Amino acid sequence: MDVEGAVGKDPLTQAVIGAAFEVANVLGRGFLEAVYRKALTHELRSRGVPVREEVEFKVDYKGAVVGRYVADMIVADGLIVEIKAVDAIASAHVGQTLNYLRASGLNTGLILNFGSSRLGFKRVTL
Repeated sequence: MDVEGAVGKDPLTQAVIGAAFEVANVLGRGFLEAVYRKALTHELRSRGVPVREEVEFKVDYKGAVVGRYVADMIVADGLIVEIKAVDAIASAHVGQTLNYLRASGLNTGLILNFGSSRLGFKRVTL
């Protein structure tokens, strides 16, 4: 598991963070997560980046489906993006994203927090 505040040279993560900064600059803080998700979806699509919203994944336990979760966004079929509007990204958010990665079969997640005075982000990988 790798958790980073910086994004290194991953162009997809960089593209999403760039779009998220635009959303944060235009909307500011104080909206619900759904507003930021819709705005980020619009911004990414306007930049030619493919996005799917509210993608459902089943949670399997020994061959039985025991639950489901809905990812806020899947970007370019390779990156789970979780939107938050909280004071700060907490370890519980990282744990949640790791579980989402395991359930989805994807390897990289990005937590974006629009709730603080400045856009927060963490890249999480399995």
